[in-house]
Amino acid sequence: MRYCSENVMDPVRYGTSLNTTRKHALHWRDFLRHYGGLVSHTYHLSPDNPPTYKHITKEYLKEVWQLRVKIFSAISEGLGLDPDYIESSLGVEGTQIIAANYYPACPEPNKTLGLAPHSDHGGLTILMDNGIPGLQIKHNQTWYSVPHVPGTFVVNLGDYLEVLSNGKYKSVEHRAVVNAEAARISIAVGHGPKMDAIVQPASPLIKENSESKYRPIVYKDYIRDQQSTIKRGKSALHEIMNNNI
Repeated sequence: MRYCSENVMDPVRYGTSLNTTRKHALHWRDFLRHYGGLVSHTYHLSPDNPPTYKHITKEYLKEVWQLRVKIFSAISEGLGLDPDYIESSLGVEGTQIIAANYYPACPEPNKTLGLAPHSDHGGLTILMDNGIPGLQIKHNQTWYSVPHVPGTFVVNLGDYLEVLSNGKYKSVEHRAVVNAEAARISIAVGHGPKMDAIVQPASPLIKENSESKYRPIVYKDYIRDQQSTIKRGKSALHEIMNNNI
């Protein structure tokens, strides 16, 4: 419980929806969330138990980091930008956040959600799970379950990428459902820019499209606003970033 906090900006944070004062946080989930990175200053704050946690997590996050570099390079080229454009936009390190989620078996799964509909605030999230179904994505107002494919990751595109691409790429609205038979575990690693970066469309795309669809905002301010709102779905992106508001 020494990591228990409701401050969304804490570098290491444990949270549970099964015992909280936040009325809107009625999720069937426990989580541990903390920062990663190649040269992170927060690894020493990670849990001491199990004793191998810090070492294994650090090595895993390094490998995931390399995967994100390849994916961002492909997306950059798909946008007609230099292969290292997105990676360079993140800053020297950017921001890497790991969220380990535990969704216990629920006796009445039709009355709650593991995690309410939302989009991720970063550029992309690389996720693995324990094979128990639960992740759903929204497309054309319909929810679809994401099948588990052994030996693969699920990659979600986030709000930062939607803004940087000036809307060419869309962040994925998703949620987690629970079941009565088995607990689900997911390990999500999000990647975004450095905290003081200005989130805005890539300038080469603005020249091409003539106007920006999103107003600039400091990344840490967007995280704070997005994580603190009681509204669900992609409302934070639409209300905080939309240039028409």
